[in-house]
Amino acid sequence: MESGGCSPIGMKKFFKTVIDISAEDYDTIIFSAGKIGYQVEMSLSELSKVIRFTTADII
Repeated sequence: MESGGCSPIGMKKFFKTVIDISAEDYDTIIFSAGKIGYQVEMSLSELSKVIRFTTADII
């Protein structure tokens, strides 16, 4: 069974998280909170305190 999109927070196992570099152009980003119907809004610097991620030019 394959899973769909996974929130970068709230996962039971660590998975590599890559965020498009364009997110650095915004004060905050909005992403899934890990539960259907819930979202989180925060800056990349705040998010870096919660999870490990890298930014890259994703095409």
